[in-house]
Amino acid sequence: MHLRLLLLLVGVAAAAADADADADALLAAKAAMSDPTGALASWGGNGTRTNTTAAAAAHCAWAGVTCSSRGAVVGLDVSGLNLSGALPAELTGLRGLMRLSVGANAFSGPIPASLGRLQFLTYLNLSNNAFNGSFPAALARLRGLRVLDLYNNNLTSPLPMEVVQMPLLRHLHLGGNFFSGEIPPEYGRWGRMQYLAVSGNELSGKIPPELGNLTSLRELYIGYYNSYSGGLPPELGNLTELVRLDAANCGLSGEIPPELGKLQNLDTLFLQVNSLAGGIPSELGYLKSLSSLDLSNNVLTGEIPASFSELKNLTLLNLFRNKLRGDIPDFVGDLPSLEVLQLWENNFTGGVPRRLGRNGRLQLLDLSSNRLTGTLPPELCAGGKMHTLIALGNFLFGAIPDSLGECKSLSRVRLGENYLNGSIPKGLFELPKLTQVELQDNLLTGNFPAVSGAAAPNLGEISLSNNQLTGALPASIGNFSGVQKLLLDRNSFSGVVPPEIGRLQKLSKADLSSNALEGGVPPEIGKCRLLTYLDLSRNNISGKIPPAISGMRILNYLNLSRNHLDGEIPPSIATMQSLTAVDFSYNNLSGLVPGTGQFSYFNATSFVGNPGLCGPYLGPCRPGVAGTDHGGHGHGGLSNGVKLLIVLGLLACSIAFAVGAILKARSLKKASEARVWKLTAFQRLDFTCDDVLDCLKEENVIGKGGAGIVYKGAMPNGDHVAVKRLPAMGRGSSHDHGFSAEIQTLGRIRHRHIVRLLGFCSNNETNLLVYEYMPNGSLGELLHGKKGHRCI
Repeated sequence: MHLRLLLLLVGVAAAAADADADADALLAAKAAMSDPTGALASWGGNGTRTNTTAAAAAHCAWAGVTCSSRGAVVGLDVSGLNLSGALPAELTGLRGLMRLSVGANAFSGPIPASLGRLQFLTYLNLSNNAFNGSFPAALARLRGLRVLDLYNNNLTSPLPMEVVQMPLLRHLHLGGNFFSGEIPPEYGRWGRMQYLAVSGNELSGKIPPELGNLTSLRELYIGYYNSYSGGLPPELGNLTELVRLDAANCGLSGEIPPELGKLQNLDTLFLQVNSLAGGIPSELGYLKSLSSLDLSNNVLTGEIPASFSELKNLTLLNLFRNKLRGDIPDFVGDLPSLEVLQLWENNFTGGVPRRLGRNGRLQLLDLSSNRLTGTLPPELCAGGKMHTLIALGNFLFGAIPDSLGECKSLSRVRLGENYLNGSIPKGLFELPKLTQVELQDNLLTGNFPAVSGAAAPNLGEISLSNNQLTGALPASIGNFSGVQKLLLDRNSFSGVVPPEIGRLQKLSKADLSSNALEGGVPPEIGKCRLLTYLDLSRNNISGKIPPAISGMRILNYLNLSRNHLDGEIPPSIATMQSLTAVDFSYNNLSGLVPGTGQFSYFNATSFVGNPGLCGPYLGPCRPGVAGTDHGGHGHGGLSNGVKLLIVLGLLACSIAFAVGAILKARSLKKASEARVWKLTAFQRLDFTCDDVLDCLKEENVIGKGGAGIVYKGAMPNGDHVAVKRLPAMGRGSSHDHGFSAEIQTLGRIRHRHIVRLLGFCSNNETNLLVYEYMPNGSLGELLHGKKGHRCI
């Protein structure tokens, strides 16, 4: 009896001592970390300690701490607490620790080799930090480890071989680092592995066929920024438990192995952005569980296999940017679960499946840049879920389905460059979520739809260029409060330019050229303070140019040519410093064109066809023209000799003036050419350089520095970008072709540590880099590495 009591007392004392040691280890670890938000404020209490068991177990209530029934720390989860510094070696004092998670913090430095002392550890999560260096060999001692997550750090060297010595490992995530070399064949030895990810590294070589031995594997991620040689090994067809296979964007070549058709449990197959060739194996139609299939951005040929009719669970089918041909099979319209279908940039012919959308689940359809004919299916929005409809650049004809005017989920409609006829569906411009309408380059007739006060509030772009639309532009055009682009050129619109256009406070580009508009230029247009591009040319507009135009302080381009305007050009236009191109040609304008201000940058071609205009590079003004000096008639006559001298002097002045005008015109032409913008895109972009230039406003600035100014901007389709304007090159400097080559290289890089460069706009004076906008951090942090990410 006494012995039992003695043993019990010894056990209690030992437990108290162990708990005491764990509390000390936690306090020491806290002291070694940076905790700017006070997330660990509960650790330590008032700093006093007693030897009672209850007091010794107080640490079990600290944030993130899990204890056993005896008060020993068995779990520590401090993930997402904004902690930083080196990972404290003091944590190894928690000798009974089984689970350690420090993910989503800002820890840096090497992974402590001392973690190998935690012999009971089964779960280790170090993901989403900035750990660097190589994988510690000492961690091979963690033979009981089941989960190891090192995702999204800065680890280097070849993939660690030490993990092969962890026989119980079920989950291994090494992705998002800088591991190099080949995938070791030894990685095929784990009998219990269920999750393996090595994506987002710098791996090369061939994918080892030994991975086909991981027969318990459910998820395999090997793509994204790795660069393998060869293709997928057929042995991957042995992974019969596999649910997800992601080998996208990793340099694969060859053909898709038909053995993948044996993966009956496969839910997701991503092989996009590779160089896979040949046909799509019909065996993929055996994947009855398949939900998402992405084979886009390859060089696949042939037709869509008939066996795909059996993919009843398919929700996403991406085959765009290949060399596929033939008809789009009718059964595609019968797939009951299909939500996303993207087939753009192929060689598909024939019609669009008539039953497409009838399943009531279709959300995104992109068939653009093929050779499709026929009409659009009438039930695309049968389920009221369609948000994106893109079919531009085909040979479609017939009317746009009226049902689209009732599709309240619709956000983007891009049907330009076809042969569509009929009128614009009633109600289309009143859809509540509509952001973009592109119907340009068709054969549409009828009027511009009048809308109520409930016009689409988020509509950013209306493009109806090059159709056969007629009638007057309605006053309700002013109800499109969010429109940024209004492109109505090359139609047969008549009547006046509605003054209500001045209510479009977000308008940045307006092109109403080549119509039959009449009346005057409405002064209200000067209220469009964000307008950068205005083209009213080739109409029947008359009257005077309103001085209110000069109120548009960021206008770059103004074209009023080939109208019937008269009177003088308002002198205030010369003060518009943003103006880089104007065209007043072929009107009835008169008076003096000053050679100062912005007018000094323009040449005679901007004013030709106005006999009443005079001034520099236009010829001398006639007596009586406003702005010129009038001399009185002298008394008496001049001798013939004096007259001859005057004539010769005037002739010499005229020759000198002509030579000077030619030289200045050439200089201005070069300057004008230098200001022409060119867009270089690194992926499919739904915006132009004009849209990018619209972002360059002071209120959009989100960062400044010696390397340039960064602006945030919204594109017409609703996407947000960050635009970095680099310092202007000096006049006379040659264009930096080295810069262009470097940017081309950067645009091809895809890595989670590098914010994505979408493209760049350039001329001989300025470069604008267009990045994907990252809302959770500044562009500078992402570009220059606040977390200390390695530069590439």
